[in-house]
Amino acid sequence: MNLWTVLIIILAFWGTIYVLFGRKEEEEEGLAVDMFVIMWRTKKLLGFIDKIALKYKRFWKAYGTIGIIVGFGGMAFVFYMLIKSALIAIKAKAQVAGVQLVIPGVTIPLWYGLIGLIVVMVVHELSHGVVARAEDLPLKSVGLVLFFVIPGAFVEPDEEELKKVPLVKRLRVYAAGSMANIVTALLALMLLNYALAPVLQPAGVEIVKFDPKGPAINYLHEGDIIIGIDEHQIKTIEDFLNFMNTTKPGQVIAIEVLRNNKKITVKVPLGENPNNPEKGYLGVYPSQYVVSTLGHENVILPLAFALYWIYILNLGIGLMNLFPLIPLDGGRMLDETLKEYLPEKIAKPISFAFIGIGVLLLAINLIPAIRNLIG
Repeated sequence: MNLWTVLIIILAFWGTIYVLFGRKEEEEEGLAVDMFVIMWRTKKLLGFIDKIALKYKRFWKAYGTIGIIVGFGGMAFVFYMLIKSALIAIKAKAQVAGVQLVIPGVTIPLWYGLIGLIVVMVVHELSHGVVARAEDLPLKSVGLVLFFVIPGAFVEPDEEELKKVPLVKRLRVYAAGSMANIVTALLALMLLNYALAPVLQPAGVEIVKFDPKGPAINYLHEGDIIIGIDEHQIKTIEDFLNFMNTTKPGQVIAIEVLRNNKKITVKVPLGENPNNPEKGYLGVYPSQYVVSTLGHENVILPLAFALYWIYILNLGIGLMNLFPLIPLDGGRMLDETLKEYLPEKIAKPISFAFIGIGVLLLAINLIPAIRNLIG
């Protein structure tokens, strides 16, 4: 499914929503519909958050304090990485993307991407809410949201009350969301490495995309699993890359693939590698294909893929949320810390400087990703 088809489906969905529901203004509870946003608010879950927060108040305060340390450390790391990737993008004349867009069904797998994003939003917002209540801050409501194509959850603290409490309490609340995402990412990674990885083994290289300028697009299909080339067994991406590094332009290779669970052999004449004219070029984007040593692949493999995307999205989005740019949590942490310890005439220019530099860095890093997306 290409980008334009996806956009048409999405626009048709939102058109139907407007026809059925019209535009409903925000209320304290219930459904609210606005331009490409659907929100559902409730107060029923506030008791559940209170129960978790107030029973283990000391734990959540310590958790929030650790989150502050992780938050400022993550802020510095993300800022450094975006500067580094921006310099690479500039040298490559905006051909290398430093930041990837997260669009389920387009830039990431549809269902695994949605699962990962739902987990990101739920743990992020729940953590904000729990730490806020542990600090005795009132919550207005909790709920679910659909923004264009991205589902999520939210917790609404009382902003006026939040502004009145000491800085450390505010920082705990702001840092709690990304802290939850990073902890969730680490837990998913541990489950992958210690529970599932031992029962998974590499069994070929799956073709997920083609370079339109490469020869493979005329001979192979997306979803083909390469298991051998010229009678050399291919189990891992490393096997595939090592073999391709031995090839020459114009060389015809016999590729053994699994297609619809059937083995077939396809002969492909190689092109010229754009990065090294002396080497052969197939023009595929490979992904590692794995199988379960225990069988039950219809359960184990989806679970592994779901955990992988929960890990990737929680780590990536959790860190990006620490970028010092308002309205992100990292931006709020930095802005309020500057205002607390510096005179306003010094704090404001520094805050604006971070916003300006942040917007510039994001633009430099996002332009290649947008170009790649629209072709």
